[in-house]
This record gives sequence, structure tokens and C-alpha cells, in this order.
Amino acid sequence: MGIFFTKKKPPSRVTEQDKAILQVKQTRDKIKQYQRKIEQSLEKERLLAKELLKNGKKERAILLLRKKKYQEQVLSRADGQLENLERMIHDLEYAQVEIKVIDGLKAGNTAMKQLHALLSIDEIEKVMDETKEGIEKQREIDEILTSTFATEDEIDESEIEAELDALVEADIDERAPELPKDVLLPDVPKDLPEEEEKKRTKEKVREPIAVMG
Repeated sequence: MGIFFTKKKPPSRVTEQDKAILQVKQTRDKIKQYQRKIEQSLEKERLLAKELLKNGKKERAILLLRKKKYQEQVLSRADGQLENLERMIHDLEYAQVEIKVIDGLKAGNTAMKQLHALLSIDEIEKVMDETKEGIEKQREIDEILTSTFATEDEIDESEIEAELDALVEADIDERAPELPKDVLLPDVPKDLPEEEEKKRTKEKVREPIAVMG
């Protein structure tokens, strides 16, 4: 025997309110159709009464006009019923909107309560305290490590200066020609730049005198 699988129909999204709105709209449409029918009949009866009066049939014309008057009253009452139906449709549709708003508020409140249950005030304070302790502990560790590395990596500047002087002397020895070790080089006068500056000043003073001569 074969096995037959039947697909389950998805649940209908049409609510009882939707059905009620549809029924009210159908009633409204029927009344509008009835009104159009009466309006067409009123025009025909008016023309017929006019024709009867021309033919001298006054009594029949009066009866026809009475019927026409009654239908006009029915048409007026239908207008009032249509107004009530339109108001009812509007109220039902707006009530559906309000229901959706209320459902949304309920869902939001439920979700909020669940979040509050997961995160109580005591739990939040505990997490914040633990976080604060962790930050302070990490700060202490950083300070200890920083001070340790600073002590181990302390540099003697005098050693660096001595090594620099040695490099300079070695470079001078490589570039200078070889001289006997017992030959002493004369000292370079320290005031040479000042003497040369005085000499340049005297030459500038003499130039105008030579031009005038």
C-alpha cells in the first residue's frame, strides 16, 4: 500500500474582525445598488406622471407621484443607513489597528521582563565591580612591568660619550697621514676666527677712503 502524504493547510490569516468588516461592506454595496435602482425608477415615474397629466389622467398621475414620494423617503433613509455603515467600517478597521498596537506593546513588555529577569540589579552591580577590579589589577601589573623594564634598561650616558669619543679619534687616525710618534703638532689658536673678523672689518673701513682719493 502506498503512503499518501497530505499537505497541511496553513492557518488562515482571516480573523473574525475581517469577516465582520467584509460583511458590513457587502451590505453597504447592496444598499448603494438599491439606491441606484430607485433613482432610475424615480426619473421614469416622473416622466410617466407628466405624460398622464397631458392625457387628462390626473388620478393616475397623482398615484404615481405618491409612489415616487414614498421612494424618495426610502432613498433618504438609505442615505442614513449608508452613513452608519461607513462609520461602522471605519471603527472596525481602526479597532484592528488598535489591536495590533496593543499586541506590539504586550510583546515589548514581555521581552523587557525577560531581559530584566536575565539582568537583575544585583547581577549588573556584580559585573561592574568585577570589571572595575580587573581594570585596577591590570593597571597595577602595567605599573610593575614598566618600573621593572626601566630599571633593567637604565643606560649610563658617560659610557656612551666615551664610546663616541673613541669613534671620533679612530676616524681621525684613519684619515690623517702617518707621522712619527715623536713629532708634536702645533696647537690651533682658539682666537683665529676673532682675528680674521677684525681684519675684515679694517678692510671694509679702508675701501671708502680709497674711493674718495
